[in-house]
Amino acid sequence: MSDSAAGVAADLAASERARGRALRARLRRSGHGHFVPPPHRDPVAVLENQNKTRLQDLIGVRIGRMLQSPFAYYRGTAAQMAVDLAAGPTTDLRVVACGDAHISNFGFFASPERALLFDLNDFDEGGFAPWEWDVKRLAASVHLGGREIGLSEVNCRDASAQAVAAYQTGLAEFMAKSAVERYYTQVNTDQVDSLLTDPVSQKLSRKAVRKARSRTSEQVLAKLTTRSADGGLVIIDEPPLTRHVDHATRDQMDDLFARYRSTLREDSATLLAQFRIVDVVLRVVGVGSVGTRCYVILLIGPAGEPMFLQAKEAGTSVLVSHGQMPSVVAGHVDARVQSEGQRVVAAQRILQAQSDPFLGWIVGWAGDLPNRPRVDFYWRQFRDMKGSIDLGSLNGSQFCAYVRLCGKLLARAHSQSFEAHATAGYLGTSGPFAESVSKWAAQYADVCEADHAALKLAVDEGRLPVEYNV
Repeated sequence: MSDSAAGVAADLAASERARGRALRARLRRSGHGHFVPPPHRDPVAVLENQNKTRLQDLIGVRIGRMLQSPFAYYRGTAAQMAVDLAAGPTTDLRVVACGDAHISNFGFFASPERALLFDLNDFDEGGFAPWEWDVKRLAASVHLGGREIGLSEVNCRDASAQAVAAYQTGLAEFMAKSAVERYYTQVNTDQVDSLLTDPVSQKLSRKAVRKARSRTSEQVLAKLTTRSADGGLVIIDEPPLTRHVDHATRDQMDDLFARYRSTLREDSATLLAQFRIVDVVLRVVGVGSVGTRCYVILLIGPAGEPMFLQAKEAGTSVLVSHGQMPSVVAGHVDARVQSEGQRVVAAQRILQAQSDPFLGWIVGWAGDLPNRPRVDFYWRQFRDMKGSIDLGSLNGSQFCAYVRLCGKLLARAHSQSFEAHATAGYLGTSGPFAESVSKWAAQYADVCEADHAALKLAVDEGRLPVEYNV
């Protein structure tokens, strides 16, 4: 970049930071400290409306998983939180947002070079929204997660404040770098060790790394498949979690596979063109995603090598459907969403330091429904070197180290958006924002516990089905 171009870029960044500082006059950083519920708030109704488009025989599984604990409930209520955040105060500085940045949505995964990285790893709700929505979802998850592992309220407040402060200082550090430096920043396992300074935390991290490295296609093949009577490989049925369904014929699946490959880079597409589909099953995943259409596809390569892909339904982001945000990916006209699967892939590619080279999408398939209305999907590798740190095994100090890491990585993700300059200017380096959001998170944790109780009451009254321990 020429000196004159660099000067223009620096001036523009400085102007954006000044704009962010000026926003404090409209919304003080301490103004984020109070949760004000929207009118006519009904969290059970939100779930019921979401259930209308899901596989009906899996609704009970979804509700049963959400009732396991307030934290499990929280994981399944990104839509309700979008409703709540849209009704609250906002800077209206928008970035490419995760939409569901809670502490269980960070983890290990393999880069295309097979290095193990740690980063955000769920983008089903990715879109364009105020940066503080992700920060508040992170903070509330810290408070609820702290309660789940037995921390005191004081320590939960402290942990959420530390996560937000790590975001604040992390964003300032990233915005001091060039755009190219921010783009290439990533956190590998050695860096996780350096950030989790406690030896016990490092031990737990290394255990998670070893487990992630063992999760290869060969390991999945041995665990999930058997030989049929004619000697072919088939995925084992374990209803209701894993089962064969007649949602597509083999010819239809081959066509969908070709359509998916057309969205990949040439190198990934050429590799997968050498593979053939040998089996497909419907498989239940997660908490909030239960009831959406999610398929695991077993492929065999030219030398008999296995590969597993996952095709997962991509509905409208809750940032749009419940948060009233525009249906765009990156905040400009040519980024308007054409396919919900493409939206998820775009959000992941923008927010992750490196992403799965087999991320792709298809537009429209619903073989289980009459007239086959449009249902979009995104495709990715299944379980390939993916893992997470067991939060239930952490003590208070270890938990704080972990959530600080999450806060810093969320800052790295947001730093890819231009509005991050104004966000850094708004935040500054002092403590009011972290203290305010930790106060808000404590209030929202109480709200979630009340919502969790309301869901249990709705089940007891027969308003919703439930299946426990599935």
